[in-house]
Amino acid sequence: MSRLFSVFVAFIASFLLIGQAQADVRVLTSIKPLQLIAAAVQDGVAIPEVLLPPGASPHNYALRPSDVRKVQAVDLLYWIGPDMEGFLPRVLNGRTLPSVAVQDLPGMKLRRFAEDSHSHAEEADEHDHDHRPGSLDAHLWLSPVNARVIAEKMAADLSAADPANAERYQSNAKAFDQRLDALDERLKKRLAGVEGKPYFVFHEAFDYFEDAYGLKHAGVFSVAAEVQPGAQHVAAMRTRLQEVGKTCVFSEPPLRPRLAETLVAGLPVKLAELDALGGYTPATAQGYEQVLEKLGNDLAGCLESL
Repeated sequence: MSRLFSVFVAFIASFLLIGQAQADVRVLTSIKPLQLIAAAVQDGVAIPEVLLPPGASPHNYALRPSDVRKVQAVDLLYWIGPDMEGFLPRVLNGRTLPSVAVQDLPGMKLRRFAEDSHSHAEEADEHDHDHRPGSLDAHLWLSPVNARVIAEKMAADLSAADPANAERYQSNAKAFDQRLDALDERLKKRLAGVEGKPYFVFHEAFDYFEDAYGLKHAGVFSVAAEVQPGAQHVAAMRTRLQEVGKTCVFSEPPLRPRLAETLVAGLPVKLAELDALGGYTPATAQGYEQVLEKLGNDLAGCLESL
């Protein structure tokens, strides 16, 4: 009996140790897309945390005291980099545990906003100042190629931090890579019919996705949410839409720019949304694919309906 009891105690102790080992590695990402990639790598082991709540902009988020404590406490932290989350470097200076700016990873395919871009709304002083010509386009997660690089780095970091689950992390990363191959084929087929069709966006966030699937927006109406553009600027934007004819103008949730309805009134133009962040997507192994697939379906769906 005492032998059986000892075996039982040893079994319970080992079970608790495994659970503790899993719980010990806390992963935090700055934005939802990185959380979704981490969720694919950690599938069956743990669920990564995310810093920004749904609807928050990584360009100008204001950290709360609880956010700062979380940033300091987690074992592994992943963010895009200072070209996206400008609010983070100051806090990360006091962090002693590993943090990874994925824009700096070897193998990343990075873009820059065009120096000679004419896609913004006419006047130079109306440019989106977050996206200055020549600056890094930090919306890099919308490239499946970059998602693979990020997942590989996360798997390596987690394997080193949690050797007991290293095989699972590597297997998950491989499965993620295979699912991205299948996703890539689906998106190519879905978007093939709308290549060359003109459309406009309110935020220049989709160049990586467009580059991967042979698309190109016809213009960017970069208007800050808190600024009401002048009559001359609105007239210039309407002229661009009139020249194109039937088209779609895409904003990003959760807010549609205030001038959107005025801008398209009386024109054969549809207003729709493209969600680059997937803020409400559940943190599951398939979450990242769901964001890109919805992006492709929403874009194609509007253009096909014209």
